[in-house]
Amino acid sequence: MKHGWVHRLIVLMVLQLSIVNCQLSICRAQYNTDRLVTIGRSALYYEDYVLSIQYFNQAINAKPYLFEPWYYRGVAKYYLDDFAGAESDCTEAISRNPYVIGIYELRGLCRIQQKHYAEAVSDYNAALRYDPEGMNLWHNRALCRIQMKEYDQALAEIDTMLQRWSRNARIYAMQAEVYLLQKDTTQAIASIEKSIDIDAYNSQTWAMRSVISLAREEWKDAEEYLNKALHLQPRQSGLYINRALARYNLNNLRGAMADYDLALDYEPNNFLAHYNRGLLRAQVGDDNRAITDFDFVLKLEPDNLMALYNRALLLEKTGNPRAAIRDYSKVIADYPNFWTGLHQRAQCYRSLGLTKQAEQDEFRILKAQLDKRYYGRQPRLSKKQMRKRSDIDIEKYNQLAVADEDELEHEYQSDYRGRVQNRKVGMDYMPSYLLSTEQQLDAVKRYVAYDRHVDAFNSQLPKDRRLFIVCSQNTLSEKATRRYFARIDSLSQQIGQTRQEKSLCPLLLQRAVAYSVIQNYDAAIEDLDTYLQIDSTSVIAYWQRGVCQNRLSDFYASQGTDVMMRTARVLADLTRAIELGANAYLYYNRANVYVDRHDLQHAVEDYSRAIALDKNLAEAYYNRGLARLALKQDAEGISDLSKAGELGLYTAYSIIKRHRK
Repeated sequence: MKHGWVHRLIVLMVLQLSIVNCQLSICRAQYNTDRLVTIGRSALYYEDYVLSIQYFNQAINAKPYLFEPWYYRGVAKYYLDDFAGAESDCTEAISRNPYVIGIYELRGLCRIQQKHYAEAVSDYNAALRYDPEGMNLWHNRALCRIQMKEYDQALAEIDTMLQRWSRNARIYAMQAEVYLLQKDTTQAIASIEKSIDIDAYNSQTWAMRSVISLAREEWKDAEEYLNKALHLQPRQSGLYINRALARYNLNNLRGAMADYDLALDYEPNNFLAHYNRGLLRAQVGDDNRAITDFDFVLKLEPDNLMALYNRALLLEKTGNPRAAIRDYSKVIADYPNFWTGLHQRAQCYRSLGLTKQAEQDEFRILKAQLDKRYYGRQPRLSKKQMRKRSDIDIEKYNQLAVADEDELEHEYQSDYRGRVQNRKVGMDYMPSYLLSTEQQLDAVKRYVAYDRHVDAFNSQLPKDRRLFIVCSQNTLSEKATRRYFARIDSLSQQIGQTRQEKSLCPLLLQRAVAYSVIQNYDAAIEDLDTYLQIDSTSVIAYWQRGVCQNRLSDFYASQGTDVMMRTARVLADLTRAIELGANAYLYYNRANVYVDRHDLQHAVEDYSRAIALDKNLAEAYYNRGLARLALKQDAEGISDLSKAGELGLYTAYSIIKRHRK
């Protein structure tokens, strides 16, 4: 009896212990999965989409029934333009949790990108059942209706939207677009004017108004509206092309040429800009550069007969009749009754002494009993006539080309447009320097970062395990990601087998740097904490921990978390590293933290200290330039950016250009 009681007690204790162990395992698995998702979201924030997918894959393998990893993996695929894959992941997420509006919204965007508008509408319908006041959902659904040419349905939904959001300018602009597509310009103008009354700072609305004026050949009004659109959105090549058309018809050839030049600055492969600029150059006698434009057009479209014929005329005029004959012959092969082309080719044959071929072309013309005097006169470029790009009537070779349809680019409303992160201050600032196992190579900016403490640490390591100082890390491929996970496993095994603190420190730092590369900053910080408990005088450990903590702060700030305490810890680490062994990179990094804290004066001071230690640190000049511009110190800021450009950061020149404009 006594033994039976003891047996039952032992069994009970074993069962309780099993339950406790099971609960601990469940908690650990839950913690690990949550951490994987968090690290994946951090990688997503820093636009390392392939790496983030690897973390979400691990979370899905561990707990395939959770919707979050599927959803966030779909977000990563969306940014990689894998819209079909993103749609599939969203479908999996919805099957696990059909009540998250954001998943329907993302899947709707994926379907829009694949031109599956009807399916996108069904997603927005589902989302609106849970969030009937979601204006973005209404907006995107109406745009899908427009794409599907369901104009009456679109107008009905827009009317409903205007009842709810009567002071929203975008809705009136969308209503105007539908009226334009229905050829009702009177109603369209009324809607555009309402939109402008509410918000006069929307470039698309002014562009839409200009389209109506261009169609009505109201050139002066069109130019005025396009001026306003370009003032608000100066990087749109299509707007410059339209303004060039208006200016040309106002006899402002210089202005039209300048607009085509600007359009090609922003979109170098634009067909219409090259073609029309070629015609304008030919008209003003700039024949060689006109040939260059038509050469480019023919690279884009080798069988474009209009461009071929115009190039042939220019080649003949510039003394290259053989090349002209080549182009004329291609055109005549497709248009054997193009008498103007035959006449021009006959002239080229005669200039080369090929009388027989010239007479054959001339006989074909005579046989057709056409007026020879017409062929002796070369038509000039007509400002009153324009052709649609798809119009292939060869007789219109000398007319400016315009787009077949003046389609306005639809701006679908969502949190997924543009960059993933919405950085508060440092959007254009160069990132901080940190340690990496990957060397940063730049063919333009030939700069190799060096620090004596890092060099001393590398002297203890094999050559293939050296650490490098880099300003930005390349995104990892799937193969490289697997290689890093394997490397971390190997280092973890070595750390587990090491008993001496002296041998442990190099392994911990290497693993922390490897964790940094795969953006597992929490794990990197844990290793650096352990390292600093062993050696509290390590400059590079404080340095790396400061940068890792700053990366985490940026991520948490993007999630709406107050990070003032976190950035205070970052400043403490970088300040301690500076006290132990100052270098240019530490001052530069601390200046970046001051920028995040909106303390630009201290930032400028630290950038200056960095430059004093390293005159070739282009990023310090660049960031100091931006900080000085923000402080309204324009001359000093431009000077700094100019120096950054001189040192190889050529993006500085576009900042200078934009600021001066």
